[in-house]
Amino acid sequence: MLDFPTKHPPHYLLPHMPRFTDAKRERVRETLHETGRELFGRYGLRKTTLQELTEPAEIATGTFYQFYDSKEELYIEILKEYSREFGPRLLRNSFEEHDDPKDAIAAFLKLLTDEFESNSLIHKVIVEDEFDRIQAQYTEQKGEAEREHNVAYLLPYIEQWYDDGRMSGPDPEIIGRVIESVAYITLHEDDIGEEHYPAVRNTLIAAVADGLTNEPDSAGDTHE
Repeated sequence: MLDFPTKHPPHYLLPHMPRFTDAKRERVRETLHETGRELFGRYGLRKTTLQELTEPAEIATGTFYQFYDSKEELYIEILKEYSREFGPRLLRNSFEEHDDPKDAIAAFLKLLTDEFESNSLIHKVIVEDEFDRIQAQYTEQKGEAEREHNVAYLLPYIEQWYDDGRMSGPDPEIIGRVIESVAYITLHEDDIGEEHYPAVRNTLIAAVADGLTNEPDSAGDTHE
């Protein structure tokens, strides 16, 4: 069976391209997303075939390219869809739930590391380095834009804490990057060892949350 994982197949292999109504096209996209989330999370990008993706959608493998240029493009779209859902939920249960910045940062990092460890799709990308397979789809400019976005959604909270004198550090953007970088301890679970990893992770989260925040003293001031 022919499979074209990274580019559109030659036009002569696709002599007939079926046409879809808008409703049918939307149903196919939804099915490809549902199937992709399951299979990419279970098997990863490389081991998931076009036939496995297209059979539930009841389209031919060649017809896949009417919807996406590659499996990688579908993977990226699924990750963006996931991010649009998970991001607000993450903020709602951490930065928006806790007024104390130390508690908010600790809750954020606990939820984020839990997600990296338990969500099979994200685990493939973050821990098993599946991103190597999809990063070719990104230009350097797009990658930097994504990194800026990842920090930007934290900045309003961090800047407010700076204004209130409840956070220390060089500047809000650096603090945002520090907070997010802690979650990548999940990459080193094997290095740390299964027995010690949970305690190391929780200790690191607590230390960062404590170290970035200023506790008011008895006079109502803050220490540096």
